[in-house]
Amino acid sequence: MFKIPVIDFSLFTNGHTTARQSVIQQIYQACHEVGFMYLKNTGMSKDLMNKLFKQSKDFFELPLELKQQLAWSDEFNNQGYVGFERERLNPNNPGDLKEAFNIGKQKVTNKDVLDKLSTNFAASVSPAQNSDILTFYEACTKLANKVLQAFALALQLPEDFFATNHNQQNHTLRLLHYPSLSQPPKPGQVRAGEHSDYGSITLLFQDEVGGLEVRTASGEWIAASPIPDTVVVNTGDLMERWTNHVFCSTKHRVMIPDDDRVKQSRYSAAFFCHPNDDTEIVCLESCRRDQSPIYPPILAGAYLLSRLQATY
Repeated sequence: MFKIPVIDFSLFTNGHTTARQSVIQQIYQACHEVGFMYLKNTGMSKDLMNKLFKQSKDFFELPLELKQQLAWSDEFNNQGYVGFERERLNPNNPGDLKEAFNIGKQKVTNKDVLDKLSTNFAASVSPAQNSDILTFYEACTKLANKVLQAFALALQLPEDFFATNHNQQNHTLRLLHYPSLSQPPKPGQVRAGEHSDYGSITLLFQDEVGGLEVRTASGEWIAASPIPDTVVVNTGDLMERWTNHVFCSTKHRVMIPDDDRVKQSRYSAAFFCHPNDDTEIVCLESCRRDQSPIYPPILAGAYLLSRLQATY
């Protein structure tokens, strides 16, 4: 039976040479064949994750009028609140049954904006101003860099190759809430439509409700059920382009439960890792495999903008 592999990441960060090499090979195989894996023993603080989910739940329980004051405005900024059904990850289906809040590393420098924020109550409850959430962002950045080091070694590159190309921290931490449903959805409507992620890798933290599904190479959908004390890691479009499809960017979705879980809200947090905007994504020499590059070179920032414009 097809399964998403579970990999002990501590053997990469703390293990001896043989164990480390074994993990690198497991990661290569997971990214090449599945595009998804569970990492356990990552060093992420369980207490910090619990705080993140509590702060996320508290925010999404705020009145809609208040959340809308922090609304996502454009793809160039890509931060703020995204309302229920505003996003369609699968453009062929109705809007997704979720709400989200995007947090980036960019700092506000415009004085008028700063003055407005200082007198705006909505800004004071923004997840982007929450110390627990910002600490979680930093912890995700550190873990992502370690995973990227393993990726580089798996592809016979210098260990710091990917981490160096991500050192501007153009990452997005996305808090997600899928509300309980009290009425039937529209035809074709799901919690998150079928899609692939846009960047290099994604770290996903999910609660116990579940609903995430991954499409296999044969077209079958399998559940990526929550496993306690693990982080789900998947490869995105830019990593697929970089590696000439040696690593795959796998389609996934979040479905509506067909049991009593439909009455429960689902919470998750996704940390989307994006290369520096000016990084040219061009086929790596170690991934040519005696064939021409599948894609022309593209700047990472330009690709991200094009995908965000299509999504919204």
